[in-house]
Amino acid sequence: MSSSRQSTRESLKRLRPYVAGKGFTEISRRYGLDPTDIVKLGSNENPYGPSPKVFEALKNVSPERYPEPEELMEGLARYTGSPQEMIVIGAGMDGVMDTLTRLFLEKGDRTFIPTPTFSYYEILTVLAGAEPLFSPRSPDFRVCERIFEEAKMAFICSPNNPTGNALKEEELCGLLETTEAIVFLDEAYVEFAERSLAELVSRYENLVVGRTLSKAFGLAGMRLGYALMPEWMAREYRRAAPPFFGISCASVAAGAAALADLDFMNESVRKIRMERSRLQKEIRSYPSQANFLYLKTEEASDSFAEKFLQKGIIIRDCRSFRGAGENHVRVTVGTPAENDRFLAAFREIRR
Repeated sequence: MSSSRQSTRESLKRLRPYVAGKGFTEISRRYGLDPTDIVKLGSNENPYGPSPKVFEALKNVSPERYPEPEELMEGLARYTGSPQEMIVIGAGMDGVMDTLTRLFLEKGDRTFIPTPTFSYYEILTVLAGAEPLFSPRSPDFRVCERIFEEAKMAFICSPNNPTGNALKEEELCGLLETTEAIVFLDEAYVEFAERSLAELVSRYENLVVGRTLSKAFGLAGMRLGYALMPEWMAREYRRAAPPFFGISCASVAAGAAALADLDFMNESVRKIRMERSRLQKEIRSYPSQANFLYLKTEEASDSFAEKFLQKGIIIRDCRSFRGAGENHVRVTVGTPAENDRFLAAFREIRR
């Protein structure tokens, strides 16, 4: 049997695979639990799902046809107040970031990544042959005042995953005005926050604001993301993006329908914010502007999370986040009934 002389790139040996939140099937099999009795609070999904209009739209999808994103782009322009020339789409925000790193990063370049944060920034940096430069956040999770001079790109999440805190406008402006790097501001959770900073894209030629329909709009399974960026960058993005931007007919239809029912999304956000406040007061987590809470644990976070798993409640052990240490977990805000299950378990475990 012959073997190939080909090998993967040397840089891949440095990568730690992305660790996703645990799912119903995995926990059901591991603990012998009924999947319908499992509460999933580990992946920051919207427990209310998407607008009913999404399900109606999906009935009319023609899977034999390629996607036509015109209606989706019109909906995004109305929702964001930005011209379509400044909007790009991709297969989730991950797909948007993948195209951007192919545009700007080459071997030997460097990126600025405040930690702890979403680990995919590091993965994309390494895949591009670049070097991630990590900057530990302050005790209250703020980003340092300047982006490292040698960085060609910077990845900043606001509200930040997993800590839940948001960047202030003056903080972002201070960073943008002291760097020539392309700054990618990840606003995946912004609908749950006090405000967005997307309006700054029209003022700064080096700012990109990434968004997703996975969270507030309840379309995590559709993998649909978008970004707002200066027109010059959007033109280059469209040259480098995969055919049809890597999206599907189903995701286009779902996204357009979700954007046509903002009342449903806004009501979901209102309920999640109310439950976030209720949970935060009892478990005494860090303040959050996202749809999750970041909690420091007295015991090791893996042991703490395991106790919840045994009760059929999935929360996120944050050890896989670089810089999060061994004593933090992340808890997604669920429905009132799901949160009651979590709180009952929390009281018992903390007793």
